[in-house]
Amino acid sequence: MGALCTLVDAALFIFFLFIAIIAPLIDGQTCLPPHLFPPFLVELKSWYAQEYGDYLVSEKPRFFVGIVWLELLFQWPLAVASVYGIAAGKSWLSTTCLMYGASTLTSMVAILVELSLSNRASDQLLMMYYPFLGFALLAMLRGLLTNSGKSTTIGKRPALQRKKRA
Repeated sequence: MGALCTLVDAALFIFFLFIAIIAPLIDGQTCLPPHLFPPFLVELKSWYAQEYGDYLVSEKPRFFVGIVWLELLFQWPLAVASVYGIAAGKSWLSTTCLMYGASTLTSMVAILVELSLSNRASDQLLMMYYPFLGFALLAMLRGLLTNSGKSTTIGKRPALQRKKRA
């Protein structure tokens, strides 16, 4: 079980690091004025919307803007905390993973239902969103796993240091 938990933590570390960087720089453009972002990031987002036919990104329906605000104000801080929690082997990592997973799963279900029922989404676009659903489930499972009192770390320091009583 320890090796599986370490593998899950490594995958989630990469995912949370990706989210910690991408969410404010790319997704933030959905609800913040474009002049706050460098032109190359605005062009990158426009290219993505055209290349994948992501009408949610280009048209910005209100429900989608609300989900992006949720991502920026709630999920993004949890992703940043989870990066730290995995690297430092913090005992509260399960809590942040469970909170992030449940919130992201809810958001992804709403987005995927819209994409599927609209008949406007290509398979290529759906394949861009499905991994987020998978990582949300993985984060929730990580949050529900018990780690037998030991936290795994990616860094060099041990996660739980017990003081010896003399």
